[in-house]
Amino acid sequence: MCGIIGYIGPKPACPILLEGLKRLEYRGYDSAGLVILNPKATLAKAAGRVAVLAEKVGPGGLPGQVGIAHTRWATHGEPNEVNAHPHTDCHGEIFIAHNGIIENYKELRDELRGRGHQFKSQTDSEVVAHLIEENYQGNLEAAVLASLKKVRGTYGLAIVSEREPQKIVVARQSSPLLIGVGADEYFVASDVSALLGYTRQVIYLNDGEVAVLTPGDFKILTLDNQRVDRACQAVEWSLEESQKGGYAHFMLKEIMAEPDAIINAIRGRYIKEEGLAKLGGLEIVAERLRQIKRLIIVSCGTSYYAGLVGEYMIEEYAGLPVEVEYASEFRYRKPLLDQETAVLAISQSGETADTLAAIQEAKRKGALTLGLVNVIGSTIARETDAGVYNHAGPEIGVASTKAFVSQLALLALLTVFFGRQREMSLVTGKRILEELEKLPELLRGILTADGQIKAIAEKYKNYRGFLYVGRKYNFPVACEGALKLKEISYIHAEGYPAGEMKHGPIALIDEDFPVVAITPEDSVYEKNLSNLQEIKARRGKIIAVATAGDESIRQTADEVIYIPKTLEMLTPILAIGPLHLLAYQIAASLGRDVDKPRNLAKSVTVE
Repeated sequence: MCGIIGYIGPKPACPILLEGLKRLEYRGYDSAGLVILNPKATLAKAAGRVAVLAEKVGPGGLPGQVGIAHTRWATHGEPNEVNAHPHTDCHGEIFIAHNGIIENYKELRDELRGRGHQFKSQTDSEVVAHLIEENYQGNLEAAVLASLKKVRGTYGLAIVSEREPQKIVVARQSSPLLIGVGADEYFVASDVSALLGYTRQVIYLNDGEVAVLTPGDFKILTLDNQRVDRACQAVEWSLEESQKGGYAHFMLKEIMAEPDAIINAIRGRYIKEEGLAKLGGLEIVAERLRQIKRLIIVSCGTSYYAGLVGEYMIEEYAGLPVEVEYASEFRYRKPLLDQETAVLAISQSGETADTLAAIQEAKRKGALTLGLVNVIGSTIARETDAGVYNHAGPEIGVASTKAFVSQLALLALLTVFFGRQREMSLVTGKRILEELEKLPELLRGILTADGQIKAIAEKYKNYRGFLYVGRKYNFPVACEGALKLKEISYIHAEGYPAGEMKHGPIALIDEDFPVVAITPEDSVYEKNLSNLQEIKARRGKIIAVATAGDESIRQTADEVIYIPKTLEMLTPILAIGPLHLLAYQIAASLGRDVDKPRNLAKSVTVE
């Protein structure tokens, strides 16, 4: 959940590293540090944001053309300067930047201390520097390979040494890492966003691989020191896509890009006249998918709520039984899997550690594995049997918005895909695709008329808690809306099935506890109205998301946000936009750091 950037080439390294850290800061922003070799090492670290580190380094930067840098999301040890990366060995000659968790670090630290090593930090990461020091016999990569044989856990590592100042060694195990290839220069990063503007040619490392970068060349090795050949891939994203583009926050830019996220998700992926979804990434397993009897969706956070919407869609329209599991619990439950089961992983980053572990467990048990991810070349994309990309572009705001909407659009296409393999009629397939095609413009109309939502946010921003309720397709939307509010505003919010309210949460309702209710005119509309009456009878304030033209809802709700009419299964795609905006406007009005909420990071690469 941290960020790594490294550079070796003819240019000054310091400006490249600092710029890379700024672009990676959404992955962790507790502390930051860098080391530059020239050929002696100069180390700079700071608690807090990258800007603090940049100020400490000064406008002139540090001289040298080789270096590594890191921005941290703390796991072991407080987020202070001592615990910031890079970490070094006893003599200050070997430096490491580490993402992940060294699970056996206590055992290793005790052994190393017993042999005279002196530790400075509280981190698990520092043991790696001391192991390399102990194994060093004149060749850095050999020392790294020997050291990693003793390490148990997850790591993305970048390592440099004063003894070999024209070399960077990097290693990967269950934590993303890639090499950027430029003109007579090489980069290493934990996320492609750090490299945009420098190169768009990258090589993704696989688990159990080590790369050695020198000024004129690089090589990839296995942990057994076997050479690996791999071609570069071109990055689709541009530098402009990773910048704010005039918006106050990345999150607002990404909310406003939700209509485009739908367009990019479905473009070229359906044949409307035939009522068919054309998903090229699934063609190689299409016949096996025709035979599956059960689909399990594994995901975390926002992607989990997308999976819940997908469950309703696929079961109702495709007739395929679906289960949605928290990926963090999946492999500990001893799931019953077989060759008639497919497991679909949904992850924005494609690197979510728990989701990746769930996929690996599914593969061990013989299930077909599928991925729905946004990042091309990500680990989940490479480790699943087949899958579909979002093509939503980079999402920088920690709280996911446009990626969630694109996931829903793709799940609608998957519904048509599975349904037409089974008993879905041509007419039904065509109707879903026709309505899906209309959604971008409908959603754009909702988002551009955001003045009302801003006014509601100002009115309700000082309440200490919210309840979000919905039924059927919009129960997961309630959960996602509540998640967004708590993530970025730090106001407690809870998503709940509206029908379950009387089984406990109604005890919370009074005039100081607002309820956000998703109540479109759908198959459960009348039941939703009954639930709103229960809230109103207890003097609860109601913010309703309702279908345009529904004037009767005003008799019950204090505030009404209207969305256009669409198919019931597609209402979540329209309903979530206003809720994302509401959370954003409340948080922004409270002065929160919307793009970098406390204690969170974008890509959760540790368990």
